[in-house]
Amino acid sequence: MSLEEWLPIIFVGILGVSVLFYAVLDGFDLGVGILLPMDEAHEPDRDIMIASIGPFWDANETWLVLIIGVLFIAFPTAHSTILQALYIPTLLLLVGLILRGVAFDFRAKSVVTRKLRWDRAFKGGSLLATASLGYMLGFWVMGFESSVPAYSFAVVSAACVTAAFTYIGAAWLVMKTEGELQERAAHWGRLAGWLTAAGVVLVSVVNISIDPAIFRRWFDFPQVIYLLPLPALTVVLLVMTDRYFARVPHEHDIGSWKPLASVATIFVLSFFGLAYSYFPYVVPGELTIWEAIAAPEPLLFILVGVAIVLPTILAYTVFSYWVFRGKATELRYH
Repeated sequence: MSLEEWLPIIFVGILGVSVLFYAVLDGFDLGVGILLPMDEAHEPDRDIMIASIGPFWDANETWLVLIIGVLFIAFPTAHSTILQALYIPTLLLLVGLILRGVAFDFRAKSVVTRKLRWDRAFKGGSLLATASLGYMLGFWVMGFESSVPAYSFAVVSAACVTAAFTYIGAAWLVMKTEGELQERAAHWGRLAGWLTAAGVVLVSVVNISIDPAIFRRWFDFPQVIYLLPLPALTVVLLVMTDRYFARVPHEHDIGSWKPLASVATIFVLSFFGLAYSYFPYVVPGELTIWEAIAAPEPLLFILVGVAIVLPTILAYTVFSYWVFRGKATELRYH
C-alpha cells in the first residue's frame, strides 16, 4: 500500500497511543484526587497525596488535547458524530478538569480555614471527570444507541472506570508514599482492584454479547488460542497486585513500583481488547477509519508535525518522571 493508503491506520494508531497514555498517566492523578480523605485529621496526608502528583497532573492532560486534536483533524466525521452524541458528558468532563485546576492552585493560596473546601473541590472535580470519561466509553461501546440498556451500561461503565482510576491511583500512592498513608493506600487499592476486576468481566461480557461479529472474532478457532493469554495475564496481574497490597508495608519498601506497573499493564491489555474488538471502526457499527478519514493532502502535512510533537511529548514525559522520581515530599509553593 502507498503512504496515503496507510494514513487511516497511522492516525488511528496515534489516536490509540494517545488514549492509552492519557488513561494511564492522567488516570493515576485522577485516582489520587478521588482518594483524598476529607476529614480535618488527615490534612497532612492530603498534602502529601497532592504533592505526589503535583509535578505531573497538568502535563498529563496534554494527551487529552492530542486526542481531541487528532480526532478532529484526521477523522472529522467521527469527531462530529462522537461529540454530538457525547456533548453533555464532554461538558461535564471539562467542568471537572477546570474545577481540579482551580482547586489545585487556590488550595495553596487560601486561608487555612478554607483549604479543606478547595480539597473537596479537587476531589469532586476528579470524580466528575472520571465518571464522565467512563460514561463516554460505555456509550461509545454501545454505538451511541438511544435506549435504556445503552444508557444503563454507560452509567455502569462510569462506575467501573472510576474504580479503575482509583485502583491505579492507589498503586501510585503505594509507590510514592510510606508509613500509614502507604498502608491505607494499599487497602484502598485492594477494594478498588476487586471493583475493577468485576468491571473488566462485565465489560467483556457485554462486549461479546452485543455483536455476534465480535463474539466470533474472540472465540473462533484458532483466534481463541492466540488470545487466551490476554485474559489469563490480566487475572494473574490482578491477583499479584492484590497479594502485594495485602502485605504492605514490605521490608525496605521492596517492589513498591510493582503494583503501578501491574495495573498499567492491565490498562494496556484492556485497551488492546477493546481495540481488537472494534477495529477498524472509529464509531462502532457506523464509521470505519477509512470512511471517516480526512483528505490525504493535509494529513500528509500534519503527519510531519505529529512526527515532531509526539516524540517531544514522550521525551518530556520520561524526563519529568525521572527528575521527580522517589517518594513524595511536602508540597511547597514559592
